[in-house]
Amino acid sequence: MTRPERLQKKIPEPVELAFLLAYWRFRDYKIVFTNGCFDLIHLGHIDYLAKAADLGDILVIGLNTDASTRRLKGPTRPINDEHARALVLASMSFVSTVVLFDEDTPYSLIKTIQPDILVKGADYKPEEIVGYDIVTAKGGKVVTIDYLPGYSTSLIEKRIKDF
Repeated sequence: MTRPERLQKKIPEPVELAFLLAYWRFRDYKIVFTNGCFDLIHLGHIDYLAKAADLGDILVIGLNTDASTRRLKGPTRPINDEHARALVLASMSFVSTVVLFDEDTPYSLIKTIQPDILVKGADYKPEEIVGYDIVTAKGGKVVTIDYLPGYSTSLIEKRIKDF
């Protein structure tokens, strides 16, 4: 299998995701879940995702589709399409899988995945994070991670526009 084919396998279809989840549960792996648009990958994203991956054995990223990103971020976003964003995330060694979702929140996806640990940025209070109820009901943890100051897609976009 070529490297591009291996990356593509990290972006599973729903049936493949069900198989992966069953396997990871059978192996008693600790599943960590986070989500976002991840439009222009920067150092802040890498730091955040690496720290999230350190919290367990498997890192699953819920990735907003293009339509979902537009609804959340506005008509000029995303800058990169969902396929490109998914492959960039899949190329990171500590990312186990990337799952696209089209809703405004990943609630249904979290319900399907049933992660042991749910991670978001520290700009959220844990009890306000979508999926908090699902994860805590099964004894899991909701963790917030501080962002690296000065790194955000919006700041990068502004710098480019102001250039």
